[in-house]
Amino acid sequence: MTAQLVPVEILKKTDKILFIAHLALGDFTYLQNCFQAFAQAFPHIKIHVWVDEVRRTNKTEAWPYLKKYALYDWLAECPFVARIYQQTYSPALFEQSIAEAQQQDYPLVVSLATLRPPMYAKLARQISPRGFVVGMKKPAGIFALHKRLAYRQLDAGFDPDGVAERGVHISAVYAAWFNRLFGMQSTPSSRQPFVRIPEQWSRYAQEQLKSWDFERDRRQSANPAKLVFINPYAKTPKRCWPLERVVELVAAMRAQVGWKDTRFVVNVVPEEMARAKAFFDGHTLDRVQLFSAQDNFFQLPAMLRECDLIISVETAVMHLANAVQVPVIALMRQKNPEWAPIDKENSIVITATNRRDWVKAITVAQVMTVLNRK
Repeated sequence: MTAQLVPVEILKKTDKILFIAHLALGDFTYLQNCFQAFAQAFPHIKIHVWVDEVRRTNKTEAWPYLKKYALYDWLAECPFVARIYQQTYSPALFEQSIAEAQQQDYPLVVSLATLRPPMYAKLARQISPRGFVVGMKKPAGIFALHKRLAYRQLDAGFDPDGVAERGVHISAVYAAWFNRLFGMQSTPSSRQPFVRIPEQWSRYAQEQLKSWDFERDRRQSANPAKLVFINPYAKTPKRCWPLERVVELVAAMRAQVGWKDTRFVVNVVPEEMARAKAFFDGHTLDRVQLFSAQDNFFQLPAMLRECDLIISVETAVMHLANAVQVPVIALMRQKNPEWAPIDKENSIVITATNRRDWVKAITVAQVMTVLNRK
């Protein structure tokens, strides 16, 4: 049996730990379970999280969106996270955050960064010159001297791709990381995603639906109109679904008896709202509302929880669907099957036919075939 990388003696005397990660919402949906389990296993250790912004830039026009990254709202509500470093989106703020972290004199720093691991190995050591530093350590060729020198900054390291069995779900991969690091064991049932929605945001979602006249009282009808949430947006074009397909899907669903009275909420990322509004204004669609979590992350899961069905491209929404326990149809490429929704009973995955196909290759007919089986 392989020994854990962080010695038991260090964990016993450590009062705080800094995790460094370039977290997307989807990452945190599953890593959250690991952080919570760590807090339960080591209640004397306070968890601090450094969220590194991989889109860091000097372009001031990008800062408002980077500053309001929804993950920060979620982290702020986590009872097991004591401190968050979230101002890393500009070079100046990045350096300022490093200085603040150095003041903490961390006895233990763990980098969970899989992108550019040598850079993060150096960052971890820069933050904690005297502490025990662990990080990702991907194989470096004989000519990659700079990478091998960077990895020397670590007291211990491991290849993130070589810990878990190939083909397992991403939640099992993360669980394997924490087992390798800290000797923590977990069961599949403990890896189900969850989200604790503050009451104010639950009320917000209900009031928003009421303002759209989408409010439902199931006692008034034996067959109430369904509410469907469609998310065509992801961070990269490869994972987005064209808005034309959304319009086509709405029409196709309403042509079916079981879906004819359906109301639709279409999710739009904040920076695309003006463009999406102009697009939908050019189509005569009733009972379709555009939605964006403009003010707080919890607006999104609160709205998702009110729906009967979620149709989403491969991004955080499809994982959050599992977290709020609403059935989801996930539109995915063949690449990265480990990121499929974990709750198989409440999830249907439609995969693009060819490995090189992007999500836009998935047709409305494919979605309707699945819906007609429900």
